[in-house]
Amino acid sequence: MTFSALAAILWAIAALLGLAGASAAGARLRALRPMAYPLNALISAAVGALALLSLLQGGGETLILPLGVPWIGSHFRLDALSGLFLAIVGFGGCSASVYAIGYGRHETSPTRVLPFYPAFLAGMSLVVLAGDAFTFLVAWEFMSVMSWALVMAHHRTPGNTHAGYVYLVMASFGTLALLLAFGLLAGPQGHYDFASMRSAVEGHPLAGLVLILALVGTGSKAGLAPLHVWLPLAHPAAPSHVSALMSGVMTKVAIYGFIRIAFDLLGPPEWWWSIPLISAGALTAVLGLLYAILQDDLKRLLAYSTVENIGIVFLGLGLALAFKANGLAEAAALAMTATLLHAVNHAAFKSLLFFGAGAILTATGERNLGALGGLIHRMPLTAMLFLIGAAAISALPPLNGFVSEWLMFQAVLVSPALPQWALKFLVPAAGATLALAAALAAACFVRAYGIAFLGRPRSPAAAEAREVDGFQTGAMTALAAACVLVGVLPGFVIDAVAPGVRLAVGDGGLQPQATQAWLSLVPLSASRSSYNGLMVFLFVAFATLASAGLVRTLASRAVRRAPAWDCGYPDPRPVTQYSPSSFAQPLRRVFGALVFRARETVEMPPPGDPAPARFSVQVRDLIWEGLYAPLAAAIGKAADRLNALQFLTIRQYLSLVFGALVLLLALLTVWR
Repeated sequence: MTFSALAAILWAIAALLGLAGASAAGARLRALRPMAYPLNALISAAVGALALLSLLQGGGETLILPLGVPWIGSHFRLDALSGLFLAIVGFGGCSASVYAIGYGRHETSPTRVLPFYPAFLAGMSLVVLAGDAFTFLVAWEFMSVMSWALVMAHHRTPGNTHAGYVYLVMASFGTLALLLAFGLLAGPQGHYDFASMRSAVEGHPLAGLVLILALVGTGSKAGLAPLHVWLPLAHPAAPSHVSALMSGVMTKVAIYGFIRIAFDLLGPPEWWWSIPLISAGALTAVLGLLYAILQDDLKRLLAYSTVENIGIVFLGLGLALAFKANGLAEAAALAMTATLLHAVNHAAFKSLLFFGAGAILTATGERNLGALGGLIHRMPLTAMLFLIGAAAISALPPLNGFVSEWLMFQAVLVSPALPQWALKFLVPAAGATLALAAALAAACFVRAYGIAFLGRPRSPAAAEAREVDGFQTGAMTALAAACVLVGVLPGFVIDAVAPGVRLAVGDGGLQPQATQAWLSLVPLSASRSSYNGLMVFLFVAFATLASAGLVRTLASRAVRRAPAWDCGYPDPRPVTQYSPSSFAQPLRRVFGALVFRARETVEMPPPGDPAPARFSVQVRDLIWEGLYAPLAAAIGKAADRLNALQFLTIRQYLSLVFGALVLLLALLTVWR
């Protein structure tokens, strides 16, 4: 009897669902709570290992279970693409579960978290394994509802109920778009399994509409602007290990859904399909960081940073579609490799940063940057690990974020080979926005790290902070090590994701990277570009150690005592330090007037008046005010008008039902 990785993974998912049921049944039993997260970690690690093994083998397995629609059943398939994203789900869930062993000890509502947490992991895994539209949509909705329950775990905290409501509305809207997309793919024959869709989709007359619906449906879950409004509300509301899963893992499940539809089920692409992806990705990348720079809530800042990285991913997907449509196989493989590598990298460094934010919240009880400061002295290990994550997300070498963004720029530089003039203008412009986003990311995380960890404590809670436990720091250390290893030795990871790249864009991909001389990264040819992360790492390490040695050897050993330089502020109180708002002021003045209609107001008392001067900043969310607020008002008015339907007679109700039936039959006749 041969071993089936897919069957083993499905049994592991069943174990997660069983653990969710056991956690719900035994929620009141305190003796069972310490076992929940270790079991989640073990099961998730097994899922990740099996998925990685399947990815490296490049094989495909299919199972049909007698569940779901009677005449179809539930199809599950494990191929290279699903194996890659299932590995992200498995290892991301394992790290979050290990972190939660320590973080969960401080959880105020464990009975509202423990039953839904393993179900959330199971839902994400089922989405990736689904082999038919029915199973995909059921798993997608299950994932959404379980994550909503986790967002609502602290429902008594002000603002969390609103966050859960917005998330649920956007999740329902995204599912509706996906339902329509799969309905169009299935066609009048009703072939809901993916294999039948692949064979019947050639020359689909509504392929462009399916692409837009898929972009809306998956983009609303991933956080693509302007569909991102739920993300900065829900991520801060959830417990920190859940925030890491939602930002680092669930958004990748949404990306998987789009890749599966656009690159697998829709058949050969048209070149213009890339235009909405590139445009939306570039806009999302810049907007996400402009929003992030203005945030004082650390978890909200990280949520907006996720929006930026999702924009980078969709920009890469647009490039891959453009190259694939024009028969540029090597360039398409380069763009898809950069995209999938960035998805892997983002799962690592964003989870690390959310874990760091959770550690700060555990130690201080604060998420507001204005109440932090000086934590590098009280939480040195967390400070070092958070710094690695901040450098990685800022795309600084030799860390992993630099590698994927460097590959993305290499794909942009190939764009002159595209024959369409629209793309010849659009892609370089998108490359410029990508460069701007990289600079803004560095500014954003210099601000976040400097305000939180450097300087003097701005509150008693920050002054009394202590390092968190070993489970939390251990999970962060593992992710920080992954950020370094992928950045130093990217060729091994690129070769690992290569089967997924070939499934998405076809053969003719990049040459093997792990066997390059000196472990260099050569995406196209050595004469065009190359990068050696190992050499950069060794140079940085040598330069740092040599500088420290020279300073220690040549510096004077005499002791001199003098007042510390006060930067022109002799008042030693922490309030005289840079605040989060003042640090962001230059960028707010450059971009805020156009993007946020930012207004600064200064109230100066007249001479002789002892009242303090006051400075205030008003920033508006134009996307919410211009799109969602009018839409919500219109829906409210329509609901008020339709309220009369509750008071009809039985004859009127029967007439409405009969009219709806006739209309549906007419539509079905036209469709056929």
